[in-house]
Amino acid sequence: MTLFEMKEKILALVEEGNPESLFLTEDPDIAGKLCHVIDQLQFELARLKKLPRFLRLPVKTGEILDLAALGKAAGREIYQLGTVSGAAYTLRAAGTALEFEEDGVAKIECFVYPARITPRTEDTESLELSPDCLALLPYGAAADLLKSDPVAQYGKVYADRYESMLRRLDTRYAVSGIRVEGGVAL
Repeated sequence: MTLFEMKEKILALVEEGNPESLFLTEDPDIAGKLCHVIDQLQFELARLKKLPRFLRLPVKTGEILDLAALGKAAGREIYQLGTVSGAAYTLRAAGTALEFEEDGVAKIECFVYPARITPRTEDTESLELSPDCLALLPYGAAADLLKSDPVAQYGKVYADRYESMLRRLDTRYAVSGIRVEGGVAL
């Protein structure tokens, strides 16, 4: 899903969309907040259903790679380390750095934050979240955009819907094990 499509979904929920407007809405308050709200929510959702990355990096004995250095290699800021193999290492700095004990190729699974969404982000930018997270992001955004409207209470309605969807979010990418017996018929 692109940023443009996400904006359209959110603005349809809050009933403020205008496809003729440069900002897709005539409401300057909503236009000014939209990218910031999307960015904040995608970071929240990426911590729940993590965005995995796999790196292969040549390493030398004594080399220390912290999350910032690994993030440069991943092309995104790293949220959390996963598994590391291929070269002996020791975790340093409360698990935020790896010190390698031998030369080799480190195979690093990690989780990254999505690319930042700012008012300068192109509308054609693809959002990196999984489809299930993208489906609930508009409800969280609508709740944030409407929370200061005490008359209609739509902010609370969307906040309740978002929280309900969050509770049902399946954060797994894979099941713990699959067993196939008897082969596969083609």
